[in-house]
Amino acid sequence: MRTSRIRIAAVAGATTALALGFTAYANSATDSGAQTHQSTGTVAHAAPYTSAGSVQQAAGQVVASEGHAPSATGQQVAVASAKKTVTVAKKKPATRATSVRQCSGDEISYDVLHRFPKQLGEHLLVTAMNADSKPCWVTASPSVMLGDTVNVLPHSKKDAPGGTARITLKPGAKVYSAVNLFADGKKKRTSTELSLALRDQGGDTGPAVELNAFTSKGAVSKFTWSSADVTNWNTAKPYDF
Repeated sequence: MRTSRIRIAAVAGATTALALGFTAYANSATDSGAQTHQSTGTVAHAAPYTSAGSVQQAAGQVVASEGHAPSATGQQVAVASAKKTVTVAKKKPATRATSVRQCSGDEISYDVLHRFPKQLGEHLLVTAMNADSKPCWVTASPSVMLGDTVNVLPHSKKDAPGGTARITLKPGAKVYSAVNLFADGKKKRTSTELSLALRDQGGDTGPAVELNAFTSKGAVSKFTWSSADVTNWNTAKPYDF
């Protein structure tokens, strides 16, 4: 009889506990329903978003409650979880090195000095200076015509080879050439002027300039010749003695 009472009490206790649990569950469900009614939406749990299609699917899983719009916050979370911002650094275009141009003649300042008049080794020392702010190059020998003649002087046979190389003139830099004068022939000419033009590496000439020859004291100087020739441009003065 004692054992039966314990069992009956245990059954009664279990029945009472079950009833209390059911009542608590009902109350909890009622409170949860009220909270759901007051909320704007509940985001359903979904698998991790791995593609744009999954983002749209996850956004579609936002549940509306009683006509309220889906939670914008839930959509932003889903999209932010799916997309990653990748910043690609753009390379700056490579700048090409500026090549040195050929001297056109407009940027060159010339000076002609008559040396050793009526002596052995008489010549006109031609000095060309780059008066521009940018470098340029000259090559070969200048194209020279003396006085009112139309014949271009030949290159000197006694000149050093290698006249086709470019000589770069930086701003303020100078190069030199010499017009060799020979007055040992029968037909002689006299003048104070000469015409000079620059050549390119193909031998073509640019525009010519008219120049006067001067003495070392700065006076216009007359020179006489029966034949003449010209040397290549050089960074050193020819016949510098």
